[in-house]
Amino acid sequence: MNKRRQEARRSESSRISRKRIMTYGIIAALVSLVGYLGYQSMTPANGNNAVFGVPSNHFVKAKYSPSSGYAWVSMSSGSVKNLRNSGGGGSIMNPSYIFSHGQLQSFHVINEDNESHSMHNFNIDELNVHTRDLGYFGSQTITFVADKTGTYQYYCSIHPEMKGDVIIE
Repeated sequence: MNKRRQEARRSESSRISRKRIMTYGIIAALVSLVGYLGYQSMTPANGNNAVFGVPSNHFVKAKYSPSSGYAWVSMSSGSVKNLRNSGGGGSIMNPSYIFSHGQLQSFHVINEDNESHSMHNFNIDELNVHTRDLGYFGSQTITFVADKTGTYQYYCSIHPEMKGDVIIE
């Protein structure tokens, strides 16, 4: 009788319970979801495959002032034309950006239009870069590969005067 109990306990402990299977299934699903979302986050706007690399970051904000109107204002100076060697930045309106061909780039776009609370978006058609319409204090980051040499215009489709150039060398 004692031997039967020991065998029964062994077979119970070697079986995987339904609760344990559910737990492993949930963990596997979460790991898969995180992996998928991570892969998607590394896929640039103008590409189909993930790019493993660190992008150059550019910070631009949409502003309005009664004296100058609507404009994009650069918050980074390293890639802004004529400011490559200066440490300044922060007030260049509708700047031109210079990128090297093939580099991964990120634009961090924020709507800081506290005067008119207007919607804004950021677009570069030739590079397939488009943000959604951003409400006041809305933001979006868009990453792309500078894969076509030339000069391309970025703009806001809501306010056509908000435009500048992206130069890819």
